[in-house]
Amino acid sequence: MSSETLNRILYVEDEPDIQAVAKLALEAVGGFTLEVCSSGQEALDKAEAFAPQLMLLDVMMPEMDGPTTMKKLREFPALANTPVIFMTAKVQPQEVKEYKDLGAVDVIAKPFDPMTLASNIKDIWQGV
Repeated sequence: MSSETLNRILYVEDEPDIQAVAKLALEAVGGFTLEVCSSGQEALDKAEAFAPQLMLLDVMMPEMDGPTTMKKLREFPALANTPVIFMTAKVQPQEVKEYKDLGAVDVIAKPFDPMTLASNIKDIWQGV
């Protein structure tokens, strides 16, 4: 259970429309500081300097998918234990189990509700 207040989230999403909605939901509604990346490679380039407390990763992205991005981010010592939440439309129980087995703390279904996204993330953070 995390006693630390969640502020900094690394958000990796390749769809500009979804990025914009999530950014609004997380910054304006949730009050978080976001580093938004459009690809796994951009996340690798920016993550260490941003020092996120939580990483929110889209599963299906071109070039480098969410699970691969998470694996590569974990290679940075400072990010080795940073919690990851996957965002995906694939939320069958078996798929969610696979993501958790990979090391994700939870999975948020897409499409998500922008009005509850921040509180969902805060709830997950409390259980980390």
